This record gives sequence, C-alpha cells and structure tokens, in this order.
Amino acid sequence: MKIAHITCVYPPYGGGIGKACYHQVKELANLGHKVTVFTPRYDKTTQALEISKVKVNLIKPLFKFRKAAVLFSLIWKLKEFDVVQLHYPFFLTDKIVWLAKKLFNKKFKLVVYYHMDVKNKGWLGKIYQIYNLVWRQRVLKIADLILVSSLDYIQNSQVKDFYFKNKNKFRELAFGVDAEFFKPKFKNQKLLKKYNLKPEDEIILFVGGLDKAHYFKGLPVLFRAIKKLKEDYHRQVKLLIVGGGDLIQKYQQDVINLNLDLNRDIIFTGYIQDRYLPNYYNLSDVFVLPSIDQSEAFGLVLLEAMACAKPCVVSNLPGVRKVIDDYQTGLLSKINNSQDLAQKLEFLLVHNIKRQEMAQQARQLIEKKYNWTRVGYGLIELYQKLLS
Repeated sequence: MKIAHITCVYPPYGGGIGKACYHQVKELANLGHKVTVFTPRYDKTTQALEISKVKVNLIKPLFKFRKAAVLFSLIWKLKEFDVVQLHYPFFLTDKIVWLAKKLFNKKFKLVVYYHMDVKNKGWLGKIYQIYNLVWRQRVLKIADLILVSSLDYIQNSQVKDFYFKNKNKFRELAFGVDAEFFKPKFKNQKLLKKYNLKPEDEIILFVGGLDKAHYFKGLPVLFRAIKKLKEDYHRQVKLLIVGGGDLIQKYQQDVINLNLDLNRDIIFTGYIQDRYLPNYYNLSDVFVLPSIDQSEAFGLVLLEAMACAKPCVVSNLPGVRKVIDDYQTGLLSKINNSQDLAQKLEFLLVHNIKRQEMAQQARQLIEKKYNWTRVGYGLIELYQKLLS
C-alpha cells in the first residue's frame, strides 16, 4: 500500500501534530508499507527526523504564514498514492488537498485526522474563523474517513454539528507512547545539580511549546497557582518548565511580576530534545497540563508523563479529560482557575500514598491502552476497509 501523510509540522519541531504523524508513519513503515510524508520547508534550517523506510518530502511553500503554507505541488504528487492522510489543521494546504481530490484525481482515499479546533484572539482569530467557515466543511465532506483522538472531543468541538450529521464518517483512534523509552527511573543526579535541585524537593513539571502557536497552554494560570501554593499552603515547590519558543521572555516577565524567583521557584530549561525527556519527567513528583481552551485536544505529554509513572493534574477539557481517570491516575482541574489548580496540586503533594497509587495506576493504564504499535495496526485496518 502506498500511503502519504501531510502535516504542517514534523519532528524535530515540537508539537503534538508532528509527533503523532511521526509515530504513525513509523508504525506503518514497520508493517511493510511505502510511506511518504509531505511537510513544508519553512526556511533553510528546516529539518526532518529520519525514519527507516519513510521518505520525508520537504516542500518549499509558494506562500507561508506561521504554520499555514501553500504546498501547491501536491496537486500532482498525490496521484500515485492509494491513501492520503491529512493531519488537520493545515491551513491553505487543506485547499490544495481538496483540489487534488475533487478536481484532478478521485482515485486516492482521503483520510483526515482532525487533531484540534483552532482558536485565536483578535484579528488572527477572525481570519481563521472566516477561513474555517469556507473551507473546513468542504474538506470534511470530501474525506472518505475522519479520525479523532477521542469522540468526547469531537462531540464538543467546532465541528460537532457536522459530526452528529455524519457519524458514519468518524472513527476514534487515540495516540500512543513508547513505554520502553518513557518509563520510571531514579532522579538524574546531573540534572538535579544543573538546576540546583535536591532529591527531596517537591517538583512540578510542565512540558510544552512556549511559542505563539501554543498560546493555550495556560502558563499564566499555572504561575498564579504556584504563587498560591507558596503563600497560602506554604509549600516549597519548584516548577520546572520544559520547552522553547518566542513567548519565553514574556512568561519570565510574568514570573517576575508575581514576585517569584526565576531560579529558585520557577525554572525554565529551554527546548529539550525528545531523547532526554524521560530524565526530566522522572525528576518530577507531579505533571501538570493547565490548558485553557479546546486548542488542546489530547495532550501527548500526558501519555509520556504517565508512562514515567507520574500522576497528572489537567484541565477539565473535552478530549484531555478522557486521557486520565479522575482520582485514579490524576486529577481534573477547573479550566483557567488558578485557585482550583493550586488545590489539586497541593492534594497530590500532601497525600504521598495516594500519589504513589496514582503513579502506579498511570503506568498500568499506559501499558494496557496506549501503544503506537496498536495505533499502526488500527490505521492499516481502517485503510484496508476503505480500499476494499
């Protein structure tokens, strides 16, 4: 089977869409299929993480704006494939895929993986809203199959009306994690020394993009929660922020404005390569994902943290709330509520036995349910049904 995946980002660029695409195509190639990834070459520094048997085609866009790009050559390049999977959102190139399918070639089966809604404030939000009104439903209508990480998310998303009218088009296919790579370890002594941490310190961890595309991660809410933990609950916690992006200086200023110390209270590590991430997860006692809106649809970092046996505190958002079992593998926090977030974090820090139980159950859930190999087999089965 000849398969194409189209994505707006791809590793080593951070972000859930690129990571999901990477692992999906890796499993498809391992199952013996010819796979090609099409992704933009945004600039001269753009690279692609190589996988054996997977061809990554970096295309120079005719036009680009942030992570939107016009990959016009796809119109003729997609003709040779049996299945084309578009990782949505991919603004502007979704139009090219629509043209390739609708006007120039009706042979390939189009699969759309709907990762998330796109929400932005101000003029950019208005542009996305208008664009979606015109093009999103066209792309979904022409798709032969639409995949989602959870039905809970899609039932509460911007396309819920389309879903309820076209349920037969949708299938739930969650993400996975490499549980042999992400696994419990002792705290890394070199990292403790590097960040001036002690083994007995209460460490809360956040991992995520700190760029404008990931504005929704909720860090200002988290900073206020840390301040409450220190002042109201008298916890001497350390918050470790792992990630890079153009909002780092703004976030650092937010920390200073709250009279928190950038070296003692909240530590920014900058971008960390994936191969080192397990050591960072294993430094922590609790993992936190305080996202503020439905631009967060799943949270691959939750799977990575749980695989390392870390209980998680996450926002009670559609999709995200289905990754953990409340009071079993983590806690759900009210959205955009620093007081509730502080209370949930304090509960886990105080109740050591419960935290350890949650940690064990988190690891068990990963081993039982979230596996990339299972995702690969699921994709192939769905593709084969389409082609038959």
